[in-house]
Parts: sequence; structure tokens; C-alpha cells
Amino acid sequence: METKEKNNWREKLHMIIAEADTPLGKLFDVILLILILLSVTFVMLESVSSIDVKYHEVLYIGEWIITIFFSIEYIARIITVKKPLKYIFSFYGIIDLLSTIPLYLSLLFAGSSYLLTVRALRLLRIFRILKITRYIGESNKLKRALLHSRAKIFVFLFAVLIISIIAGTLIYMIEGEESGFTSIPRSVYWAIVTLTTVGYGTISPATPIGQAIAAVIMIMGYGIIAVPTGIVSAEYTRNSNRGPSVDDPNYVHVNSQCCRGCGAIKHRDDAKFCHKCGTDLHVEDINSSK
Repeated sequence: METKEKNNWREKLHMIIAEADTPLGKLFDVILLILILLSVTFVMLESVSSIDVKYHEVLYIGEWIITIFFSIEYIARIITVKKPLKYIFSFYGIIDLLSTIPLYLSLLFAGSSYLLTVRALRLLRIFRILKITRYIGESNKLKRALLHSRAKIFVFLFAVLIISIIAGTLIYMIEGEESGFTSIPRSVYWAIVTLTTVGYGTISPATPIGQAIAAVIMIMGYGIIAVPTGIVSAEYTRNSNRGPSVDDPNYVHVNSQCCRGCGAIKHRDDAKFCHKCGTDLHVEDINSSK
């Protein structure tokens, strides 16, 4: 009986902190997002000396209050899952930990509290709150397109590197130290900056031949920028033609239910068990009486 009650409160707590389909779960996530935004704002304001001088104490206390809340939340997430290590080493688990420890580290290492801005990554949870989890499928298509294009992009970048080395060597031989091209590595740096059309202007060719080479590199830069975009776009279009889209009547909508057993998400609305480990997804309603 005690074991059942113990598991029951864990299941209820898990529904609140790990899901967004219940009123309490949605409220918890909204509060979480507000605290994340406040925390990032506090860190940015603390870096402004004029504001920090006046409100340092308030900002510091505010950061600690939010950090303690996140610490309790992190521990609660570990307690409520059946496989804590799986959560700890998951993407969100690592982000949750990284967003908690910087302020503790600041007690030993000055300035590390600014790393609290990593909490902004936790804003990814907004997808669950706004009920747009189904559109994450579009981001998955982009990820697949990048993965499938990696070989072509690698060859392209390797070719750009070779062009930069050749161009840098030529400009070093033509311009020399008089124009600021003191070494081949520095000249290659100039070639990369010019080829990518960034143009910092720290060094520039002075001779007519050097300027002609620079003009050719600049023109090549515009064409080079379009190449990786075209590669990824073509692969994305190919992936978009596979499987149903979100507007397809056959598209299956998924919710924010998070399995306590394995942490899997994206369960169908009519699912009774986890699609990965088979754990029962239906627990006693939070607001039901004993």
C-alpha cells in the first residue's frame, strides 16, 4: 500500500514537471519560462556597470532564488523517472544541469555566473506549451537534410580551404610585408575574410595585381555563399516529399506525454502505452480524490 502511494505521488509530480497537457503542467512550464527569462535578464543587466552598481544586491539575490528553484526542479525530475541516468545524460538533462551549476561555481571561480545565460536553451520547452510539437517534424526534416548533405558540404569546404591557401600564398608573394601581408597564414586569413565577403579591412592589397586578385576572390565569394545553401535546399526538398506533412489528413497528432520509464515523448493522443518501452501512460488524474 505504501509503495503504491509512493509511486502515485511520483507519477503526479512527473505529470506536472514533464508534461504540458494538464492545467498544472502547463502552469508549471509557464512559470519555468518566466523564471528563465528573468534569470537571463538579470545576468545581462549585471554586466552593465551602471546598473550593477545600483542593483547588484537585488540581482544577486534574484539569481540565487531562481537557481535554488531550478536545483529543486532538477532533483524532482531525477526522482520522478524510473531511469534517472537516462534523463541525466539526455539532451534536456544536460541542459538542465548546466543551467543550474554556474552560480554555484561562481563561489569558487569569479565571473562564471555569466554562464547562466545557457538557461536560454531551456526556452525550447515553449514548443510543448504552445501545442506546436507537431511542427518539430519540420525541424527534423532540416536536420536530416543537413546530415544527408554533410559529405557534399565537407568536399565544398575543403575546396574553399584550398582556394584560400592558394590565394593567400599568391597575395603574400605579390604584396609582401610592405602592405601588411607579413606571413602566409596572415595572408590566408585575409583570403578567407575576403572570400566570405566579410571584409574587416585590417589589411588590403596596394598593388594593381593584388587588387585584381582581390576582386576575383570577392566575385567568387558571392557564388561560393550560394553553393551550401543550394545543397541543403535540394536535400530538404527531397525529404519534404517523403511521408505525410502536418496538413495531411493522415498526419497523426502527438502530445507532450513523457514516459516515466524511458523518457520518450511524441506519443499519439490515443496511446495507452509508451511506444518504446511499453510503460503505462495513464496514471490517476492529478485532481482526482483518493
